[in-house]
Amino acid sequence: MTAPSSAITPHLLLQGYAAGVFPMAEHCDDPEMFWVDPRRRGILPLDGFHISRSLARRMRRGGYTVSLNRDFTAVLNGCADRHDTWISAEIRRLYLELHALGHAHSLEITFDGILAGGVYGVTLGGAFFGESMFSRQTDGSKLALAHLTDHLRRCGFVLFDTQFITSHLSTLGAVEISRAAYHDRLSKALPLSVSITDCPLDSDPHSVLQRSTQTS
Repeated sequence: MTAPSSAITPHLLLQGYAAGVFPMAEHCDDPEMFWVDPRRRGILPLDGFHISRSLARRMRRGGYTVSLNRDFTAVLNGCADRHDTWISAEIRRLYLELHALGHAHSLEITFDGILAGGVYGVTLGGAFFGESMFSRQTDGSKLALAHLTDHLRRCGFVLFDTQFITSHLSTLGAVEISRAAYHDRLSKALPLSVSITDCPLDSDPHSVLQRSTQTS
């Protein structure tokens, strides 16, 4: 089902996520958006994030900074900065409004003060709906996901929705489940009273690695 972008409000977006659908546009200049309800849904198990040996070595080496909601606009722009993107001007506007309302969040990875990667998504109850991520330097998005999954788990989240599965996400532990299984998990996550700000962000990679070993 398609709708003029002007007809979709931040409140309607949240209703869509709660119903198990998410919005997309065909391309960045598309004036319309449509709702997507995949038959197979990608999720990233918060207790099953896979940190490879090479990523673990990169984390131990440090030299990067992790932040939460420090520059949501820059992360959104980074995700849209590609040849073929579904992030239209109206989608960008709506997610900026969701961020101002406290429902859209970003995690940033910076190297020497320069944004190297990040991820953004929407929160409702105990669910995090991942929208997009980007990487401008090697491992930028992997570092972002490693720290984000750790933080979400510590805050009490139980569902990380990736929408679809990619080979990149599969190497990190993402799996595909049926629509019915997804809706079952969503129904259990939505009533939870948790927030992405319930715990301070732990930017220490050694602590993240230690907790990952304990939960995997």
